Amino acid sequence: MANEAKPCPCDIGDRMEYGGVGQEVQIEHIKAYVVKPTSPSDKAVIVIQDIYGWQLPNTRYMADMLAANGYIAVCPDFYVGKEPWSPSQDWSSFQQWLDDRKPTNINTEVEAVLRFLKAQCGAQRIGAVGFCWGGVATHYLALQYPEVRAGVSVYGIVKEREDRYDLKSPTLFIFGEKDEVIPLDQVSVLENNLKEKCTKVDYKVKIFPGQTHGFVHRKREDINSTDQPRIQEARTDMLNWLHKYM
Repeated sequence: MANEAKPCPCDIGDRMEYGGVGQEVQIEHIKAYVVKPTSPSDKAVIVIQDIYGWQLPNTRYMADMLAANGYIAVCPDFYVGKEPWSPSQDWSSFQQWLDDRKPTNINTEVEAVLRFLKAQCGAQRIGAVGFCWGGVATHYLALQYPEVRAGVSVYGIVKEREDRYDLKSPTLFIFGEKDEVIPLDQVSVLENNLKEKCTKVDYKVKIFPGQTHGFVHRKREDINSTDQPRIQEARTDMLNWLHKYM
């Protein structure tokens, strides 16, 4: 049986047919998709993939959107050549797949990307945006890298670290009300603990009514008129958060 028991819908239903306007480059030991704004910029955003990998058209669409708003956007292959998850795989094997691709085991790759952005792109202000697996990774960056000035974690929570509420950089957490991957009780635990323990930097937890896992980058604006306002609102929130802190 394929991935039907507990699917992650980042790739189901509304996968985009989209080619991207950036280019693929080699950053030390990893490949990456890079797209630059039309005018020179010293602001850059690391765009972190979901479980379907750095080449998913949806994620490149978001990178291009960031570039259109004045950011150098880089989407690295944080799996470092390992195969991304496929919708045809059996969900029962997912944990085994994930054990070899932990979103909290990316320091080597992050540091390579930071070097690239500073040395090759002239970036002086750097942020991060991640989706699903990448949302967890973005939360992790906010715990480890104060030089990443702002983070937007889209449907992702670090769960296994004791310091997971000790954010070092301002972070926006975006969730869908009907997300079966990250239920609302987990979001409540995150928010309550941040209120108690995160006292040094700004944060925000926002839940979007009626939305499921993957809604921010899974659906194009023209696909569903009912969801369109929520999608646009979340993307605007993402851009506003980056603008405020970068």
